[in-house]
Amino acid sequence: MAGYMDGYGVDDARRERLRKRIFIALGALILITGVLYFLFRDYREEKQIQTFLDHLGNKRYNEAYALWGCTEKNPCRDYSLEKFLEDWGPQSPRPDAAAAKKTEKRSCSSGVIQGLDFGKGEQVFLWVNRNDLILGFAPWGPVCNPRFQNPTGPNL
Repeated sequence: MAGYMDGYGVDDARRERLRKRIFIALGALILITGVLYFLFRDYREEKQIQTFLDHLGNKRYNEAYALWGCTEKNPCRDYSLEKFLEDWGPQSPRPDAAAAKKTEKRSCSSGVIQGLDFGKGEQVFLWVNRNDLILGFAPWGPVCNPRFQNPTGPNL
């Protein structure tokens, strides 16, 4: 014969286990979301730099030049196609840009700075704007903005 108090507290214990599982699942979801954000927050910008290097490696200089926001018909005012080819073309100091090794990367609020090592001590820092993914030379080298540089920690 089942006693009157045999089921006392069973529903409360079940509810407590469910609440605990929900809190653990939410915590895990928040943790995984944070990790994925920091792993992939610069994915588009890194892909743009890789596309640029691929175009250079395949000798598609007009397409690489277009990633700088310039075209043959509409060249950039201060960076003509001829100047671009002096910097990145087959007669440039870095004719094999596709073999460049990616070095340090900085994630800034408005873009990404990617260092490229061409060997022989030559390093170039590229800037990719987050809004339109247009490439350019990093204006301050490997730091995001020297006006806001923190002397005691990293400049992000």
